Amino acid sequence: MPDVTPWTALADPHRRAIVALLRERPRPVGEIVAACGLSQPSTSKHLRVLRDAALVRVSQDAQRRVYALDPAPIAALDAWLAPYRTLWNDSLDTLGRRLDQAAGEPSDDPEAPSAKD
Repeated sequence: MPDVTPWTALADPHRRAIVALLRERPRPVGEIVAACGLSQPSTSKHLRVLRDAALVRVSQDAQRRVYALDPAPIAALDAWLAPYRTLWNDSLDTLGRRLDQAAGEPSDDPEAPSAKD
């Protein structure tokens, strides 16, 4: 299998659902299968992709394989997204002010035109 990046691994909605489950706590494969509603072979394939992308770790507990989220790759994704978050927040703030103006509500922005202007 070619190198799997966290981005490509998380592109699939089933794998994102598995990551969301593992965010709560480590889980054995059987529990992941039941929660996701996928077959065991399909779930195992998704877990392998997540493991290849280093998003999850697996440990053996007697006869069970227990999967846990590895936070390091998620932190790296978050750090990469940080500068873009500022752009989104600025755009959302601007949209909020415009919606407030359209609704006739006063704005928190001192430079925004008032209803009296």
